[in-house]
Amino acid sequence: QVQLVESGGGLVQAGGSLRLSCAASGRTFSNYAMGWFRQAPGKEREFVAALSLAGNKYYADSVKGRFTISRDNAKNTVYLQMNSLKPEDTAVYYCAARSTYNSGRYYISLNDYPYWGQGTQVTVSS
Repeated sequence: QVQLVESGGGLVQAGGSLRLSCAASGRTFSNYAMGWFRQAPGKEREFVAALSLAGNKYYADSVKGRFTISRDNAKNTVYLQMNSLKPEDTAVYYCAARSTYNSGRYYISLNDYPYWGQGTQVTVSS
């Protein structure tokens, strides 16, 4: 089992950048595929980015080219670097984890992930 804690959210102007962090507890972080999701007010939670054990990455079309997901297994942390932020990126951002033995596979469905953080608010002003 793994516990996840997000940080790094805040208020930023359009065009700015933020880096979100998700710290995981547990000794087998390197066995977890990771994902980032977000939920805007009045909307369903949606996929943002995913990262496999082998480093394969996948992004939602809405963030492709602006966001980058990465991980540091030595620090048990996954990151989401967000550049060129837009007001429509405003949401609560959640990291998620799932244990896997398939090193090359990433996961993009909410139902794929049993472990979730509490979320961090990102607000982009115009």
